[in-house]
Amino acid sequence: MQEFKVSLPHGVTIACRALARAAPAASVPRVLLVHGFPEAAFVWDEVIEALGATVHAVAMQLRGYPGSSAPPQLDAYRARHPVADMAALVEHLGAPVDVLVAHDWGGAVAWSLAARQPQLMRRLLIINSPHPAAFVRELRTNTAQQQASSYMNFLCRPDAEALLAENDFARMWPFFGDAAWLDEAMRDRYRRSWAAGLTGPLNYYRASPIRPVRGDDAALERVQLDDEAVTVRVPTHVLWGLQDHALLPGLLDGLERWVPALTVERVPDASHWIVHEQPQRVAATVRRLLGQPAG
Repeated sequence: MQEFKVSLPHGVTIACRALARAAPAASVPRVLLVHGFPEAAFVWDEVIEALGATVHAVAMQLRGYPGSSAPPQLDAYRARHPVADMAALVEHLGAPVDVLVAHDWGGAVAWSLAARQPQLMRRLLIINSPHPAAFVRELRTNTAQQQASSYMNFLCRPDAEALLAENDFARMWPFFGDAAWLDEAMRDRYRRSWAAGLTGPLNYYRASPIRPVRGDDAALERVQLDDEAVTVRVPTHVLWGLQDHALLPGLLDGLERWVPALTVERVPDASHWIVHEQPQRVAATVRRLLGQPAG
């Protein structure tokens, strides 16, 4: 896998991963893949390898993660800034990308980009990442989702970095549950990423008002999302592992209100970490959206 950096016009550097090869032909479809928390761009390696040379697949490292710019200001992690990074990287790769693939926090950024600048992508593939309006609804009305998302308030604590790093990141590993894919080699990849700094990744939580209400922190109650502003008209496929214990299936209910051109694929035997659990399925889904044989 080749690692490289892209300097964007607004002064931000984004680290990327892709297959090591000569520049792809113009006819080769372009795919951008975006990770979430507490991941990094390497989580897409098996998907990229499965897509092979017939797809120019690039995985970006979000701002604040190792190798990419990590501004110290909390405001730098408000939605408009990662969205601007993603838009500029798409322009660099050659807009529009044929499929934008995004998971978890990467999906939060991708939902916003698709609503604001749909011309930058032909199709959107969302993997276990809630549409912002559906997330606000569920956090306000669904007690089960409120409880499932309560960890977000812990991640907003000013001492979260120190607490998460204690005892070989003992509080981090439970995020993954009893994961067969989490062998020692994969643990080492995560350790290196986390050891490079957790402040940037945690700042996405701190900068967002979309989190459960806790005590006098009622930022969620001030969130106002205009339907038109968050409507995604790009053809969108949602791939959702139903064993996700943090993001519950109710987040899929009524999604057509904000995503008119929608298909939803529920995967009963997958969790939030479907990218690790079933990379071949993720790659096959990308190929299907590109109109290619599943391989």
